Amino acid sequence: MDTLTLLRTGKLAGTRRLNLACDLREFPQEIFDLADTLEILDLSDNELSALPADFGRLHKLRVLFCSNNQFTELPAVLGQCPQLSMIGFKANRIRHVPAAALTPALRWLILTDNRISELPAELGQCTRLQKLMLAGNRLQTLPESLAACTQLELLRISANEFSALPDWLFSLPRLAWLAYAGNPLCADDAAPADDIPHIDWHDLDICQQLGEGASGVIHRAVWQLGPVERTDVAVKLFKGALTSDGLPHSEMAACIGAGLHSNLIAVHGRINNHPEGKSGLIMELIATDFHNLAGPPNLDSCTRDIYAAGTAFSLGAIVRIAHAIASAACHLHARGILHGDLYAHNILHNGAGDCLLGDFGAASFIAGTDPAHEQALQRIEVRAFACLLAELLTRCELPADPAALSALGELQQHCDHCDSEARPLFTEIKQTLMKLRASPAAG
Repeated sequence: MDTLTLLRTGKLAGTRRLNLACDLREFPQEIFDLADTLEILDLSDNELSALPADFGRLHKLRVLFCSNNQFTELPAVLGQCPQLSMIGFKANRIRHVPAAALTPALRWLILTDNRISELPAELGQCTRLQKLMLAGNRLQTLPESLAACTQLELLRISANEFSALPDWLFSLPRLAWLAYAGNPLCADDAAPADDIPHIDWHDLDICQQLGEGASGVIHRAVWQLGPVERTDVAVKLFKGALTSDGLPHSEMAACIGAGLHSNLIAVHGRINNHPEGKSGLIMELIATDFHNLAGPPNLDSCTRDIYAAGTAFSLGAIVRIAHAIASAACHLHARGILHGDLYAHNILHNGAGDCLLGDFGAASFIAGTDPAHEQALQRIEVRAFACLLAELLTRCELPADPAALSALGELQQHCDHCDSEARPLFTEIKQTLMKLRASPAAG
């Protein structure tokens, strides 16, 4: 029996979460029967263009997804739901965002891939806002009132029409993850094609799929280097569609522009002559003993990664991981690239402290901007590093050397300073960690 039938026959009474994707053109009134328990409602992948005027009857609703529908306006009735903290209307046709649609509890707003050219000043009154995802719209500016959103940590404004970043953005005390590629302000958003070899598709034998993300699919492959020589590689084929972080071609440009570093996944070349014209990269194949350091945030954690229960690291492993990621970030910044998504879930590690920073889907180019802005952007990423270091330190195995542990804690607090100008750059962070790594106390 399908979910809609179960709903209409009263068999979902008491449910806290409801997912309905069945070509709905109208909001099912039976959903109101769940008003006293329903907390998460997912109506994505339907044909909806409006919500009922009495939508506020869902007084316990915390999360609403209505992606891939036909809305042209963010429904004002959302403002009737006092506990609604996460709103997702990705890939609709939204042009207008009324102030009435914003809720005081709002923590996470997703309006990716719409037609929005302006946001209401009242968005700045959503002082609990932590995630704001606006990639793929028509925005030229953000409301200055957003400067009051001091809890904002993640901002996605890629693939819009910004000619500059607002100055107040750099003073947000908690901003850590920023993506803005694919805007006019990034005049040269692509690495030159001749920077790396072009590898013919017919020289690749595609094997099993290794994974799939928002921007592309990764396969294991064998690269025929010559009549005899062959090597195992990973091949990432880009889907070509906008993601929540931005445009796949921006990710590809950043991967190429990153160059070689021991803590980045090496790019061997870009694909040429794909039969369907797809873009892709040939990359280093990662050893099977490498795994994601953590899982991505969930609906409750919002901006914080989820670690497996019982996860713990020796102090020595924490120092090695921190030094490796600081070194990779230092390298990227020197090459004019902001990673934009420096998170544990984008770090592969093998349990001994060896790690690789991956996923450039949110990367942006910083070269060519005002020098003061370049350093300000780098210090935003330093706060992301502070969050990572805090997560690792809370999972440090004891006993550990008190002096080394204290030194790491002081570094973390320095990187997390609410005044972004007081934070160190990664060149300094790398040097501090290098000294700690050389210390016998840190293992």
